[in-house]
Parts: sequence; structure tokens; C-alpha cells
Amino acid sequence: MDAIASATAAHMDQMATIVEGVTEELRKQWGSFSAGGSEGFWDPILRFVHAVDWTEPWLIGLMVFHIAVLVLAVLTRKQGNVQAGIFFSVLISIYMAERLNSFLQHHWQRFASQPYFDAHGVFLSTVWSGPLLLVSTLILVNSLFAMVSLMVKWKRAELKHRARTVARGDSNKKTDKTE
Repeated sequence: MDAIASATAAHMDQMATIVEGVTEELRKQWGSFSAGGSEGFWDPILRFVHAVDWTEPWLIGLMVFHIAVLVLAVLTRKQGNVQAGIFFSVLISIYMAERLNSFLQHHWQRFASQPYFDAHGVFLSTVWSGPLLLVSTLILVNSLFAMVSLMVKWKRAELKHRARTVARGDSNKKTDKTE
């Protein structure tokens, strides 16, 4: 038992060291954003938000779509098959984002007031893939919680079954000895 406790403590120390190293590296990188007169971390994000006309009907429709997918994912969180369907649909639509960006880059005049769709797909990644990745992450975490819950129920049932078989085995041995 002491070996398990010491191994667990050593593992936790190792994980703490890794987390501290990652945290320190992130602090260094975030500090470099604001050092030396260069622009801060939030400046490009704010420029992006201000450059987009968020009142365009297609962007409002896209936001409504993302909210609908999120609500659907939350409402069906107890239905594994529906969650799987949503999950794979979301992943397929993220996979198709590059082709969608290429198509929209050529036809933006039909629905948008500005050419949002660049060759690198930054805009589409931000407004299409980003929210869908968050929804897929939510579904994945929900699935992991459901799996853990199922494993706990299974193990409890197994332990109860073992306890019953042991209790039956002991009572059978006592009756065999009396004969």
C-alpha cells in the first residue's frame, strides 16, 4: 500500500512540474505580446471584431445556426445515438470548411458586403469551425462523463454479484458440513 501511495505522490509531483513549466512558458509568451512596443494580445482580436459587420443577415443566420446546434446538443445529452449523429455531422462540416471557404471566396458578392473569405480561411475558421469545435468538445466531454458513469454502475453491479455469490457459497458450505 505504501508503494502505491509513493508512486501516486511521485506521479502527482511530476504532473505538477509539467503544469508549472507549461504555465511559465505561457506567461513568457503572453508577456512578449505586450513587450517592446508591439501590439497586445487583445488588439488583433478587437480589430477582427470591429472589422466584421455583425448585422449582416447571413452572419446572424450563422449565429442562430450555432446556437441551435448547441441547444440541440444540450437537449439531447442523454441520448447517445443522437449525440453521435450530431458529433459526426459537426466533424464532417468542420472537415468540409476548406472547400466551403473556397466556394464562398468566389461567391461572396452574392451575400456579403465585404470579402471576408481569405485564402488561409481564417475568417471561416473563426465563425464556422471554432463554434462547431466547441460543440463537438461539449459532446465529447458529455460522452466521457456518460462512459465513466456507466463504468461505475457496471463495477457496482459486479461487486454486488460477487458479494451474493460469496454469500451463497458460504451458506452452501455450512449446509454441506452439517450433513
